[in-house]
Amino acid sequence: MASTPRFFLTLSLGSALLHAASLPVPPPVLDPPPAAPGAQTTVLAGGCFWGVDAVFKHVKGVSKVVAGYAGGTAATADYETVSSGRTGHAESVQITFDPARITYGQLLHVFFSVAHDPTERNRQGPDEGTQYRSVIFYANDEQKRVAEAYIAQLNQAKVFRKAIVTQVAASTGFYPAEAHHQDFLRRNPYNPYIVMNDLPKLSHLKKQFPDLYDGK
Repeated sequence: MASTPRFFLTLSLGSALLHAASLPVPPPVLDPPPAAPGAQTTVLAGGCFWGVDAVFKHVKGVSKVVAGYAGGTAATADYETVSSGRTGHAESVQITFDPARITYGQLLHVFFSVAHDPTERNRQGPDEGTQYRSVIFYANDEQKRVAEAYIAQLNQAKVFRKAIVTQVAASTGFYPAEAHHQDFLRRNPYNPYIVMNDLPKLSHLKKQFPDLYDGK
């Protein structure tokens, strides 16, 4: 999160997401069918990890979400260093999901619909810097194929008012963030930043994805 004091923030990222898309965000055309029960992982980055973490913790079929850093090295994977914007890391979440209950494409549908604005380059709402960039860190060739096809689909259909800037990169390592960043929204529901920027995302998730929303 940027160094701007939270009580001075006037832009609600959660509300801004409603205006980023000119059309409803469709599901991906290319999406492998449900697989056998098990556990798969993917890493997504879409700005401050507090809100992205909270969104996917409320998605059915997701068993675990960890906030952390991806894109850089283990030596620089701490909040203060990552906040410099010079480490290559992006604030990210590692999502463990059951492909028998939710497909990878459905996770990306949520990611592009309510978790963040994929048209903002190196920022999200009030937070600026490369550590807030939009990235899909794929775990295998199938995830890469689905992600790239989906971005092309959304851009071709001009779903968003601006071009999607989300990067698609191989996952080279994920490093969990400090304990106080984990499950931040649940533990700090009245934090002004959370109230303005992240609670609206949960409302949009519940409204737009009622079949996937988990109220736990």
